[in-house]
Amino acid sequence: MTADLVIRAARVVTGEAGARPRPLAIAVAGGRITRVEPLDGLTLAGREFLDLGADVVLMPGLVDSHVHVCEPGNTEWEGFASATKAAAAGGITTLVDMPLDSVPTTVSTQALAVKRAAASGQCLVDVGFWGGVIPGNAAELAPMAEAGVTGFKCFLSESGSDDFPPVTPAQLTEALTILAALDRPLLVHAESAAAAAALPQVATEGSRSYAGHLAANPRHVENVAVAQVIEAARVTGGHAHVVHLSSSDAIEMIASAQREGVRVTAETCPHYLTLAAEEIHDGHTAAKCCPPIREAANQERLWAGLAAGTLGYIVSDHSPCTAEMKALDTGYFGPAWGGISSLQLGLPLIWTQARARGIGLEQVAVWMSAGPARLAGLTGKGQIAAGYDADFCVVAPEESFVVHPDQLHHKHPGTTPYAGRELYGVVGTTILRGKRVDAKRPAGRLLSRSPEHQGQE
Repeated sequence: MTADLVIRAARVVTGEAGARPRPLAIAVAGGRITRVEPLDGLTLAGREFLDLGADVVLMPGLVDSHVHVCEPGNTEWEGFASATKAAAAGGITTLVDMPLDSVPTTVSTQALAVKRAAASGQCLVDVGFWGGVIPGNAAELAPMAEAGVTGFKCFLSESGSDDFPPVTPAQLTEALTILAALDRPLLVHAESAAAAAALPQVATEGSRSYAGHLAANPRHVENVAVAQVIEAARVTGGHAHVVHLSSSDAIEMIASAQREGVRVTAETCPHYLTLAAEEIHDGHTAAKCCPPIREAANQERLWAGLAAGTLGYIVSDHSPCTAEMKALDTGYFGPAWGGISSLQLGLPLIWTQARARGIGLEQVAVWMSAGPARLAGLTGKGQIAAGYDADFCVVAPEESFVVHPDQLHHKHPGTTPYAGRELYGVVGTTILRGKRVDAKRPAGRLLSRSPEHQGQE
């Protein structure tokens, strides 16, 4: 069979654990990978060829399973057009949208339909959707799963959104019981409302002190919640996933539970693996997130948790807002939005840190492509192998650039905490189902958690 596209590359990272970069030829037909063969001596028939030299690496397209797209309702923060343009520029070919920060929140099948309608026709990359778990919507979980959400998300503390309230530990257990039967993961924002309420009340509204902000958000607020998540997963048999882990104290708890067979997994984010509290200046509210960025020693333990396999995923937690919401003009941490926009920069941020630690792109692909795809149940994504979608990222790992907001496609690029930072890993081409992403022709599909994961426009 003559392929639509044949890619001949000197260095290919497949996304398979432990597979070193090697020269391969990849045949693509109908948007899928049909053959992957050694490059030497192989001649594949194709209508189009893409030849890549040794200065670049062909990777599976990144899968970012933790993205807040705020459309509809708060599209001025971020919308599907701007978010997917930023994603494509960063080598991301699939993102999964979180169920809050839009209006309505995705806590019912009706709200999911509204969200999908808002996204239709705008997306440059493929998009899936998480559903939400809030008090009182237990009866909606099975219908949302049937409608194709990739899984569910809940908070154990205030989310910052009045229409997405937190669940109690008992409601967490109830939801995990339901989702265990539905074979869907429950993603948990693990900060304990009770532990936070017990903290001494500190006036932070007019404070520009990052040390004060960090002290007001101590690790044990996370640790208590992670313990609750583990116990709920233990008693229900459900799959609980801790999102954006910041406290390295919790890693050993998670590792112990995993050794016992408890279905608990965890992710962390580029900001926790790149930024450190010691380098965040007072008033630098661009670096505020929840949970907070902690000390350099904590960061090294997060990297160790990744190396050990306890933490299995690196995702952006892209949480956009306007410059006014970030309080960039005053530098007051109290009222500033707690979120970081980093969708476009995830790969170079992590690669810069990984290469300094002797970690190869093959492992980065596991953390940022294969792993998140597996979490979201997108079995055709995240690897370069026959039968998978022909989603690729071409990156020049030895090239560097300096981050400037003008280069970023997020709706509010001036909120980035990475301005002026030199990063390695220049993304040159992003390919979705065998076609180069074209900003003028949105070709992204809306995905469901199903065997074929075909989109519905």
